[in-house]
Amino acid sequence: MPRHVAFLRGVSPMNARMPELKACFEAAGFGAVRTLLSSGNVVFDARASAQATLERRAERAMQAVLGHAFGCFVRRADELQQFIDADPYAEFALPASAKRVVTFLRRPAALPFDLPLERDGAGILKSLGSEVLSAYVPGPKGPVFMRLLEQALGPDITTRTLETVRKCAWA
Repeated sequence: MPRHVAFLRGVSPMNARMPELKACFEAAGFGAVRTLLSSGNVVFDARASAQATLERRAERAMQAVLGHAFGCFVRRADELQQFIDADPYAEFALPASAKRVVTFLRRPAALPFDLPLERDGAGILKSLGSEVLSAYVPGPKGPVFMRLLEQALGPDITTRTLETVRKCAWA
């Protein structure tokens, strides 16, 4: 059975307990469920199905068990591994202190601006279909690109550091 990763939007230790999220995914019929990093990352096994089908199943289970659902963005673990192995940030001259960030979309979207787009030490670098690459150097204004992405793509997105994606892909 293929391994999948669900990145949930808006989850933090303050608004969701990881054992409860695990129970939701088990209630949805997924196997070998595991949560990672207390921030809405769930890895699980599921028969081959369309990404949107898996997302709906997880969201329905969260609604049934928790009384509300977090937006769910599912990717196959092997595809995430290939993405990371391809070193998607290699073409960019980023400082060592830059945080590399991946934004997940439900479906490929055309950005309404040219890339790269840089502002206040943050940059939206590249769109790869259903993923958008960004980077920022931590500073006093925080991750400015998040506001840009939400303005351009709407709130139905979720973002993780490349390191979190890496940990989830091999979990």
